[in-house]
Formats: sequence, C-alpha cells, structure tokens
Amino acid sequence: MKQGIAIVTGASRGIGKEILTSLVQSGHKVIGTATTTNGAAAISEMIGREKSGYVLDLSDRESIVRLVQSIKQDHSEPISYLVNNAGITQDNLMLRMKPDQWMNVLNVNLTGTFHLTQLLLKDMLKARWGRIVNISSIVGSIGNPGQVNYAASKAGLEAMTRCLAAEVAARQITVNAVLPGYIQSDMSEQISEGHKEKVLEHIAMKRFGSPADVAHAVEFLLSDGAAYMTGQRIVVDGGMYML
Repeated sequence: MKQGIAIVTGASRGIGKEILTSLVQSGHKVIGTATTTNGAAAISEMIGREKSGYVLDLSDRESIVRLVQSIKQDHSEPISYLVNNAGITQDNLMLRMKPDQWMNVLNVNLTGTFHLTQLLLKDMLKARWGRIVNISSIVGSIGNPGQVNYAASKAGLEAMTRCLAAEVAARQITVNAVLPGYIQSDMSEQISEGHKEKVLEHIAMKRFGSPADVAHAVEFLLSDGAAYMTGQRIVVDGGMYML
C-alpha cells in the first residue's frame, strides 16, 4: 500500500462514514469532510486523531481551495487517495423542478467534484501515482422519475471518470467509479413500504445493500490489487441493473 493521505468527502454518515471506517481499519491515514463543524468534529472523534475531520462545501470553490490548503498545512504526507463520495439530492418532477434545484445538485455532485479533483491531481501527477474513486449511482445509467438533476450529475461523473482515467493512466493514476444501487441509509428509510416492495421486485438478491457493500468495492479499487484497473464502473446493486 502506497503511503499517503486518503480523503473521503461526505464522511460523517451513511456510505461515506462506512468508507472512512473501512479505510482506517485497512491501515490508511484518512481525512474525512462534512458540511458542518459538528460533522467534522464527529469524524475526528470517530478516527481518534485530531485534524482528521474538515468542513467542506462542494458548491463553493473557495471552500474547496481552503480545504486543500488546510490539509497541506496540517499534514506533511502527500494526498495519494481521493474518494469523491459527497453528494446531494433535491428531487422533483422535471416540469416542477426549480432552476435552483437543478443547479444545486449539479454544483455539488459534479462541478464541486471536478474542482476538488483538479486541485489534488497536480500533486498526484508530480508523484506519478494516485488513486481516485468517484461514487456515482445506477440512477445515472437507468434513470429514475423525479431525479433528472441527480441522474444527470451522476452520468456526468461517470463520463468525467472515463475521460480523466485516459488522461492520467500513463502517470500510474487510476480513476474508477462505484455505482451503488439501493443501499440502506437515512435516505432509503424515507421510502414508503409500498415503494420498497416495488423496488425489491427488480433486485435479483431481493434486499437492499449495506454501506459496507459499497465500502468493500472502494477499498478494493484503492488497493494494489486494482492497480491495472482504470476507467471502470463497478456496480454494487444486488443484480438490479442486469435486469
């Protein structure tokens, strides 16, 4: 395993928290981001190390710049791993979707991820090594009513993954995407029982996944075992997409 810091965005809860925990357990020095100071403090407490939780607003490029500057000031190790997990939803049918709902989701899920990756990429290129994993969604491939903004952002993230992978592969930097299906989370708990039953009809394994299922895929893509994999989409959906 290459020495260096691993950054996980959106790491205070859900899938991001599970990824953070998994990487800590596998021996990585991990930094997590949250949108609030309380969330950042919870990350530091969870890891048990000061200056391991930071506040980040992906919709604000200045916040992204400050994050990178702060990490470099606080830590001497290079940033070698990046997991772009943070994302938001603001669902609505397209005819009712407000311009702000469209822009907010695109700004966080796609544009913010672009800005953060671009800033961290320079040092990876100099080091001639790096691992980047983008957390997308099967919604970007199959669509979902009421989520034209979210689906567009995730489809764009996958396209960015493939393009960047081609640009930096010769420098031994891999860029891959993980596409979760329906995962047990705060968001899935809000789904009605009737809708859950309809969803389960399309999942071959007849159950929702766990955040750990996604974390294991991410951990593999960051490992030496995936050194010859780049530009790939790893689908973690219990067999939903194949149906």
